Order: sequence, then structure tokens, then C-alpha cells
Amino acid sequence: MSFVNSFFTALQALRLNGLRSLLTTLGIIIGIASVIVMVAIGNGARKSVEEQIERLGSSMLTVFPSTRASRGQASGRFMPFSEKTMYALELELPDVLAVTGDISAQVTLVSAETDWATTVRGVNATYPLVRNQLVADGDFFAAEDVTSGRRYAVIGATIQREVFGEISAVGASIRLNNVPFEVIGVLAATGETFRGRDSDDVILAPLKTVRDRLAGNWRPVPDRIDSMYFLFRQGIDIDEAKADLETALRLDRNIEPGQNDNFRVLSFASFVQARNETSKTFSYLLAAAAGISLLVGGIGIMNIMLVSVTERTREIGLRMAIGARRRDIMIQFLIEAVVLCTIGGLIGLALGLGGAYAITSLAEWEILIEPSLVIIAIVTSLAVGIVFGFFPARQAARLSPIDALRYE
Repeated sequence: MSFVNSFFTALQALRLNGLRSLLTTLGIIIGIASVIVMVAIGNGARKSVEEQIERLGSSMLTVFPSTRASRGQASGRFMPFSEKTMYALELELPDVLAVTGDISAQVTLVSAETDWATTVRGVNATYPLVRNQLVADGDFFAAEDVTSGRRYAVIGATIQREVFGEISAVGASIRLNNVPFEVIGVLAATGETFRGRDSDDVILAPLKTVRDRLAGNWRPVPDRIDSMYFLFRQGIDIDEAKADLETALRLDRNIEPGQNDNFRVLSFASFVQARNETSKTFSYLLAAAAGISLLVGGIGIMNIMLVSVTERTREIGLRMAIGARRRDIMIQFLIEAVVLCTIGGLIGLALGLGGAYAITSLAEWEILIEPSLVIIAIVTSLAVGIVFGFFPARQAARLSPIDALRYE
């Protein structure tokens, strides 16, 4: 019997027991659909992580002040930073390319159209370089604008959309807590932060202007800043750079050996990579669950094929009696198992793709479906059919023609 004849014979046998065949493939359907959804979400998460690392910079360190807990005490003094310290560290650390300070305040933006509660951040002119931030419209302020305290504002994409709509905000006059500012630029959209906040709902302004007019001066540290961002040259060991920065900060802030730091140095790339590792672990768990489902589905295929062999024993004997070889019988039943698994795989593929896109639209999760995913799903289905269909096919081929004809 030719392969084509065996294929159509297998389809006819499966069609005669359509409902049973469909129920048998449920394990394969669920397993393949789970794999598709899991891989699509995992690839999307990986792509999102890579984009965040690229945007944040794999060689950037952020420094925040914190309270220092002394021995036997719950908390200590809060020690802010100063611009003087920031520039001293820039000169001390040879691998630093650029730095920027950051000071923030909650404000109400008042324009001719509407009011908008948002955050204003005072930064240096190097901020776009350090934070890999692009300006979509207009310009960013220069270093002389920072030192002279110019009232310039560069707004985020969310404020452009919600406050100004389709009209460009560049050149518009706004008031931040009744302090007039001129909008000179609009930032390119960056989306949500890794904490789920809207990073485009922000206003950037010269650091000195924000500190003097919006955030307020702090007498002990007149040039106070809330945080510092250090951009290091590419190719260095960021962990070593972090250790050097921590050592320099401890010396600058007179922290004795054995005392806790009153600052925190964070590597966003390391944080995002750690999150990526967590995502990988979760993906492995999903893959294990999908694998178990495929295993159960394969066992179901093997069971139903063994039942089919038992039900069709006389048919097998008759085929052998009129000249069918054992190889023909084995191929026929093996094809039935492969066809059964392939149909389940195709249904699971369709459900998996539909489920992935449904998750994207409902939960707003990013997915990434690669063409190789379709091939993997089909090959996996074929492999399950061959592996779990081999034993029933072998059992059918080993039947004695005489015993098979006598079977009741």
C-alpha cells in the first residue's frame, strides 16, 4: 500500500470516530496552545527587557541618598547630595563620561486650555546623553540655561497629548505652581517604567530653576540634588565601577568602616536583568506545564490507538490475508497517530495564536511571535505522534493473521 493510500485510509478511520478523535487530541491542543502563548509572552518580555536596558543604559549608575541606620538604632540622618559632590566624583572616577543631577517637585501645570497635575524634574543639560532620552520636537536646554536659571521646560509625550493635543507645545507659555515657563521641547515617548509608571508624564527643566523656584532650597546644602546619574564608558565592568563609586562616596560622606551607607547605588541594567531571570524561571515553569500536557496528550493518543487496534483486529487480519505486509499495517497505524497529533497541533496553534493576541489586547502585555514558533509547534506534534504511535502500530503489525481473523 502506498503512503498516499495509507494517509487517506487513516483519515477515513479517524472520521468514523470523529468525536473520540477530537477528545483524544485535547491534550495535544492544550499543550501546543500553552507553548505558543508561553513562548510569545516570554519573547515579548525579553524584547521589552532588552529595550529597557537599551533605553536606561547598561553602563549607567543611579545614586540616591538614604538614612543611615547606626548600630542599635532604627534610623539615622538623611544626608542629601550636592552638585559640588557630583562634579567632584565625575573628576575622581576616570571612566565617567557624563553626569547629571536630579531634583523633583509635584506641580500643577496651567495652560490656556487646561490644568494638569504632574512632576517637574530639574536636571542638567547632559540629561539626554546620560539617560538616552530623545527630543521629538524642539530642543533641550543648554548648560548656560542651567547655570543662569532660565525658565525653560521640556515636556513629556503624555503632557503634549493630554494638554496640547495635536497642536505643538513648543513655544507655548505655561505656569508651574504660578511660575511662568516657556516650552522649548517635547520628549520622545518612552512608555512605562519597570515599575509600571508613565515615564512620559513629566516635565524637565533646568536644575537651578527647579530648586530655586519650585522645590525649595535647603540651607545646610544650598546646591542640594535628590539623586545623581553617572554614565560610564561602554565596555567597562559595571560592578567594578559601582564598587569604585561606593568607595568614593563613603570617603566623601565621612562614613567610618563598619558603619552603614547613607546612600544607595543602583544599576538599572542589573535590576532589569534580574527581572529577566525571574521571567525566564516563570517561562520554564510554563514550559514544564505545557510539556506535562503534551505527555498526557501523547499517552491519550497511545491509549486510543491501542483501543483502535483491538477494535480493528479482524480488519487487520483480513488486510494481511489479502497481501498486506506487516510494514504496511505498521505504517497505517503510525500515520493515524501522526495525523491525529498534527490535527491537534494545528488546532492548538490556532488557539495559541488567538490567545496570545487576546492577551495583548486585554492585558496590554507585549508579545513576540516568531515564524520558527509555527515550525516548532508542527514538529512537536509530529514527534508526539511518532513517539506515542509507534507502540500501538508495532502491536498491530505483530498480530498473527490467523488469530486476527478468528478474533471476536
